[in-house]
Order: sequence, then C-alpha cells, then structure tokens
Amino acid sequence: MAQQTATKAPTQKPAGTGSVFFSFAPWIIFGVVASPIAAIVLSGKDMLQGRFYVLDMVGIVFFAVITVLALALDRSQLIWLETYAQVISNGVVAVVALGSLFADPFTAQYARQQTPREYWDSPVFAHINRVLTAAWGVVFALMALSTWLAIRNPSMDDWFNWVVPIVLLVGVVKFTERYPESYKARTT
Repeated sequence: MAQQTATKAPTQKPAGTGSVFFSFAPWIIFGVVASPIAAIVLSGKDMLQGRFYVLDMVGIVFFAVITVLALALDRSQLIWLETYAQVISNGVVAVVALGSLFADPFTAQYARQQTPREYWDSPVFAHINRVLTAAWGVVFALMALSTWLAIRNPSMDDWFNWVVPIVLLVGVVKFTERYPESYKARTT
C-alpha cells in the first residue's frame, strides 16, 4: 500500500487551467488581433518570476516577427500574411506542441507548478503530459487545416474559421480537465 502511494501522483488542478490558458490566449486572440504586446503582458507575471515557457517565448517571437513584417512590408506584400496568418499561427502552435514531445512536453511545464517535485519523474506524470501535449498539438494542427480550408472555400469561411476551431478548443479543454484524473484512476 505504501509503495502504491509513492507512485500515485496527488490530485492536482487540470493542466488546462491557470497559466496555460494565458499562454494560449495570445494565439487565440490572434484570430482577431495580432499582438506581441498581448503575449508579453499575459506572460509577464511568469517571466518576472523566472518562469519561461516554450509556448510563451515562441509566441513573443512570432508576434514580434509579424509586427516587424507588418511595419516593414508594403501593403501589396502583406496580402499573403493577412490571408494565411491564422493558418500560420495555428501551425506554429501545433509544431511547438508536437515538437516539445521530443524534449519536454509543454504541458509538463505548467503541471510542475501544481505538482510536488517528487512526482515530476513518475511515469504517470510523464504519460499524462505526453498525451495532453499531443492532444493540444493535434487540435492546433486541425485548426490550421480548418483555417486553410476557410481560405480555399470562402462560402464555408464562418464554419472553418469559427465553428470548427471553437468546437476543437472546447473539446481539448474538456479533455485536459478530465484526462489526468481518469488516467490516474485507471493506473491505481
């Protein structure tokens, strides 16, 4: 019994709540307004406390590059950026999320704030964060595809730019809230 307790991670807030939302917020807001300032403001508290998350850092760089391009290029050169910005931003998040699976799943960065250090190297913690990170990566890849389809099918623009992405985001948030406890319950 004592050995079983040592491998079981404690109950924690779902990785989909708290500051992980603030890391995704600039990417979601980008559908309306591109803003490196939003990325810095929403990530600022964590950065001031010495916490630098991969999604935040990529967001700041991405939005800074978009801003520089918007200022440096003339109107005719910006048409491609305006047309594909949403596809590109969703694709970048997908690449960051899925790419982090090869090093440190990005959700683990947030989960470590809510989980005692002794559980960070546990197989349960690692598995949960690999699954959550993969889920977020797949959702943003599907959102990139959906926003690309909106460009290709203007008559379905609202469907592919709004309905599909919102359904995907709601689904992955619900999954993120439920999966950790569900998985832990199956492993005990």
